[in-house]
Amino acid sequence: MTAKVTLSFSDETIEEARRFAKREGLSLSAWMDQAAREKALREVFTAHAAAVSRAGLDLESAALADAEEAAQVDDLLFGGRPRAA
Repeated sequence: MTAKVTLSFSDETIEEARRFAKREGLSLSAWMDQAAREKALREVFTAHAAAVSRAGLDLESAALADAEEAAQVDDLLFGGRPRAA
């Protein structure tokens, strides 16, 4: 479903948006929809990252440790040979 809305932009903003939309082969409406969706997702992911940071979680280190452990298990099980798919 698509909702029609009336928005106001500065002349500079709308011209830049038109230029970017044309460059990407999109209508202005489609480009603005995509830009708004991307901004909303950035806000959600930024808030999530801040919450993880406040909680003191270090997910990157945990993921790297998991990958290292998996590599060690693979080496023990397969002796450096590639696994069968």
